[in-house]
Amino acid sequence: MNETAAEASPVPEIGRVTLAEIIASLRAGIYDFRRAPLYGLVFSAFYVIIGFVLLMLGAGTFVWTLALSLGFPLIAPFAAVGLYEVSRRLEAEEPLVWSEIMGVVIREKDRQLPWMGVIILMIFLFWSFFAHMLFAMFMGLSTLTNISSSYDALLTPNGMAMMGLQVAVGGAVAFLTFSFTVVSLPLLLEKELDFVTAMIVSFKTVKQNLAVMLTWAAIIAGLLLLGMVPLFMGLFLVLPVLGHATWHIYRRALYHPA
Repeated sequence: MNETAAEASPVPEIGRVTLAEIIASLRAGIYDFRRAPLYGLVFSAFYVIIGFVLLMLGAGTFVWTLALSLGFPLIAPFAAVGLYEVSRRLEAEEPLVWSEIMGVVIREKDRQLPWMGVIILMIFLFWSFFAHMLFAMFMGLSTLTNISSSYDALLTPNGMAMMGLQVAVGGAVAFLTFSFTVVSLPLLLEKELDFVTAMIVSFKTVKQNLAVMLTWAAIIAGLLLLGMVPLFMGLFLVLPVLGHATWHIYRRALYHPA
C-alpha cells in the first residue's frame, strides 16, 4: 500500500466493462489461485465455517436453509479482502509473505473498510429479520409444523408464495449489496478513500455497465450455489477464484489517475 492515511487518493474514473473482460478476469482468478493456492484455501475456510454456522442456525429446515443461503452472499465479499491483497501483490510482482498479507488485513481495522463491514452486517441482519417475518406472515399456524420432516406446508399456496417472495427479495437485496461492494471493497483496500465515496463509485460502475455486471452477479450467484451444494466443500474452489477474479474486474472497471 503506497498511500498513507493522511493522503487522500484521487477518485478513479469509471470505464466500460465488457463480457470479454469478465471472462478474462475469471481466467486471471484461476491463474492467481493456481499461483498461490494455499492462500486461497486458508481465506476460503472462513466462508466454509460461516456456511456451517448458518446451516446450524437453520436447524436443518428447508425454509431457514433457504433464507440463510440467500443471505450468505451478502457477507461473502467482505471476507475476500485477503484474496484481493494476494492478487494485488501478484499483479505488482510483490512477494507473498504470510505476515505481511495478514498485516495488511489486520491494518484495515484502522481504515475505512470496517465501515463497509458494518453496512453489510446491517443488511444481513435486515434480511434475516425479513425472512423470519415472511415466514410468520405467510405460514401462520404452520410454524407449529416440523417442516424439516414434513414439506407439505411449503407446497400450499402460502408456502409457495413465501418462498417466491423470499427468492425475489433476497435476490434484490443481494444485487443491491453487490452493487455497493463489487468495486468499493478492493478500492478501499488499495486506495485512501472514504467508504461513502467508494460505495458511490461502485454503484455508478454497476449502473454504467449494467448488463455486464448483471451477468457477473449471476455468475457469482450460480457458482456460490454450486459451491454450497456439497456441504459447502465446493467453496474451497469457487471462492478463491471469485475473490481473485473480482480484483481483476475492479482493475479493469476503473481508471486510476496518478
